[in-house]
Amino acid sequence: MKTNTTNTTNTTNTDHTSKNIAQVSFDQLLGKTEQHLCHLYDNVFIHQGMKKDFESLVASARLDGIEIKVASGFRSFDRQLLIWNNKFSGKTSIKNAAGDIINPELLTPLELIHSILLYSALPGASRHHWGCDIDVYAPNLLADGYQLQLEPWEYNEHGPLVKLSIWLNKHAHKFGFYFPYAIFKGGVAHEPWHLSYLPLATQYQHSFDLEQLSKTLMTSVLLGKEVIINNLDDIAKRYINNVCSAPSNVIIE
Repeated sequence: MKTNTTNTTNTTNTDHTSKNIAQVSFDQLLGKTEQHLCHLYDNVFIHQGMKKDFESLVASARLDGIEIKVASGFRSFDRQLLIWNNKFSGKTSIKNAAGDIINPELLTPLELIHSILLYSALPGASRHHWGCDIDVYAPNLLADGYQLQLEPWEYNEHGPLVKLSIWLNKHAHKFGFYFPYAIFKGGVAHEPWHLSYLPLATQYQHSFDLEQLSKTLMTSVLLGKEVIINNLDDIAKRYINNVCSAPSNVIIE
């Protein structure tokens, strides 16, 4: 099996200049530790190295009448495993890019895996494990009682969160953030709610190790594990590593 790095120890160093992080551990990459996190509010945790810039982004948006909140921050391996298994077993519905619910009984195991990967990452391969990727929304732009779906139409031209999308596309780069799923590239769906903090995300992405992921999945209770392991190289190429490049104007300090 091909791997994306040559790391052989529990910690990997990167050569990307950043004041925010010096080392990336495999436990951080895989969602197996919370040591790199800080509490934001409620059940939301983010990487401690991005808190200052995120708070600056929130404060700037507030001046323009937009209240930015995190719908999902750090997500552990176990939490991602539950999400995956619930979808694979049919406990949670799976939607296609058009927002329609699909019938998993009509799919082969590999087709089912690809259907899940459109919106949900493999446990151990989710960018949410890192703590520097977040799903955001603006509750003050939503009607009372509105239940957020985190679907593209909500952030598009006629959606309730279009004002947030416009603001983020204009200003997020000033605080070090960008959209890793700005467009659909044949893997993960377009996710206009998903922000990534470039100074940290770059280092986590460079440190990703497919062999470590494979070992972790082999010892887990992951549904569809055999098919996933047999197709892991393709899954990594199509979904895990297939993200949009950050615009050149994203500020890294």
